[in-house]
Amino acid sequence: MAMLLRPFLDRWRLVALLISAGMLTTAHAFQTFGGLAPCELCLKQRTAYWVAGGIAAAAMILVRLPGGARWREATCWLLALAFLTSVGVAGYHAGVEAKFWPGPQSCSGGGAVTMAALKDLLNGGGVKMPACDRPAWVFLGVSMAGWNALASAIFTALSVAAALRERSKA
Repeated sequence: MAMLLRPFLDRWRLVALLISAGMLTTAHAFQTFGGLAPCELCLKQRTAYWVAGGIAAAAMILVRLPGGARWREATCWLLALAFLTSVGVAGYHAGVEAKFWPGPQSCSGGGAVTMAALKDLLNGGGVKMPACDRPAWVFLGVSMAGWNALASAIFTALSVAAALRERSKA
C-alpha cells in the first residue's frame, strides 16, 4: 500500500490542488446538472476546498523558491489543517441533517430555486436558501455532507502521511 501511495505523497501539493478542484467541480455539477441548490453549510464546505486549493497552489510555488525546500513538510501540515477543517464543517452539517444538533438560525430555509424565486430576486425580493437540515442527496444511507466528511478525513490522513514522508526525506 505504501508503494502505491508514494507517487501521490511525493507530489502531495499538486494532488491536494487537484483534489480541491475536483471536489469543487463535483459540487458545482450537482448544483448545475443535478438541480441541487446548496444550503449555507454546503457553501461553507466549498470554502474549505477553496482554501485548501489556494494553500496547495501557493505551496507549490513556495517550495520551488530558493530555500523553499525547508517548507515542504510545513505545507503538508497546513494542508492537513485545511482538510481537517473541512472534516469539521462537513461533520457538523451531517449532524445537522441527522438532527443530532440544530443548525444555524440562518439555515432554516426551505425554499427551492424556481423561476418565481428568481423573478422575486430580480424584483428586489429575498432569496430563500435550502434548509440545512434536509439532505439534498443520499447514497447508501449517507448524505453528501457525510460523504464529504469521510473524503476530507481521508485527505487529512494523506496530508499527514505526506508531511511525515517529507520529514523522513529531510
